[in-house]
Amino acid sequence: MQKQFSFLPKIAALSVMAAFAAPVMAQSAGSNVVNVGWFHLQPQDSSSGLTKLNGPQAGFFPNSTSTVSNADTLGIAFTHFFTDNFAVTADLGIPPEFKLKGTGDLQALGELGKAKQWSPAIVAKWYFGGAQDAFRPFVGAGVTYVWYSDVSLSQAFQNRASLNSGGTATANLSSSWAPVLTGGATYAFNDRWSASLSVSYIPLKTDADITANPAGGFAGLGPQRYKTTITLDPIVTFLSVGYKF
Repeated sequence: MQKQFSFLPKIAALSVMAAFAAPVMAQSAGSNVVNVGWFHLQPQDSSSGLTKLNGPQAGFFPNSTSTVSNADTLGIAFTHFFTDNFAVTADLGIPPEFKLKGTGDLQALGELGKAKQWSPAIVAKWYFGGAQDAFRPFVGAGVTYVWYSDVSLSQAFQNRASLNSGGTATANLSSSWAPVLTGGATYAFNDRWSASLSVSYIPLKTDADITANPAGGFAGLGPQRYKTTITLDPIVTFLSVGYKF
């Protein structure tokens, strides 16, 4: 009897080892996986300077530049595996809010404005290894359509754009298609649950058209128009937990 009991710890240890060694089949042909997690967007940004298109002091001002803040938001991704290695992911999420801060001649104004960015993406991915592997690196490429909402300008910038007259100003940011390049890895804890980390790069620009309406004695000059191009080129990190269904 004592010898029988002495085998129990060994059997338990072998069972644990077998559980870790057993195929998890978490990412195989026909699988659907939903991931929920944290998007961190870090623009590698630059701006072209500000062009005043009409009115007093019209011209190009190369030192009237800006920079874009980092942003964080909740992300959701839906992935379908067409084969054990090939999958397509739809990336969605709550639109992050970016803040635009003045640099160069505009630095003294501080925050120039803010906007929310919508950028749903479709990405084709190739997963290395087999469906039974717990750890699987992947690479991918796809496309996103980017547009902006809730665009607003700070009072300080509105005043500057309206010839320091205390007037108002609005901005419009152009929409565009952009490529998405991504790489990362997933780790399957079991047949249902997994964790994933990806890093993506999106070459992205937007044109900002600004219309200012001077007040007081400058109102007769009519709308003052400005234009600039902002390069965002964000690096996007997505850390998430996935569930297969």
